[in-house]
Amino acid sequence: MRRTRALAAVATAVAALGLAAPAATARDGMPPVGPSNIVALPSVIARGGQLTITVDGCPQGGTATSDAFPATTLTPVPGGSTARGTATIDRNAKPGSHSITVHCTGAGRPLTHPNAFTVIGGVRGGLGGSSSTGATPTDMAIGGGLIAVAVVGGGVFWMRRRAEKRI
Repeated sequence: MRRTRALAAVATAVAALGLAAPAATARDGMPPVGPSNIVALPSVIARGGQLTITVDGCPQGGTATSDAFPATTLTPVPGGSTARGTATIDRNAKPGSHSITVHCTGAGRPLTHPNAFTVIGGVRGGLGGSSSTGATPTDMAIGGGLIAVAVVGGGVFWMRRRAEKRI
């Protein structure tokens, strides 16, 4: 009786394994369903720069979107299930990390890569004291005053040197 139960348990286990194996091998030969990986290069970019987006599991191409660039078309790479596109970062993109969402043609679900790339901003330098219209009357008065002080100081120095020679 014990032998019959053990034999039945082994037969059930072998049958379950036999039924699961064909499903596993059939899945290995199928292409992936939807995007599986998003790569953005370079990972740190300035405003106005070009970002290359590569997506695995997107054999028919698709669209990549972000708040830092307009919708970008992804074209299939020949000989695989990869798609690639180039996005230009907006000139007014906010500095910081940005996400990319990919919608593949023929795939039901989109894929989002949070913090896929970082936009760096410029320095807020202002005018730095410069003027675009030339010298102002104040600049002329200051310059004239400095020249007058230099002339008077030079004259006093010259007069003292001349007086020392007489002694």
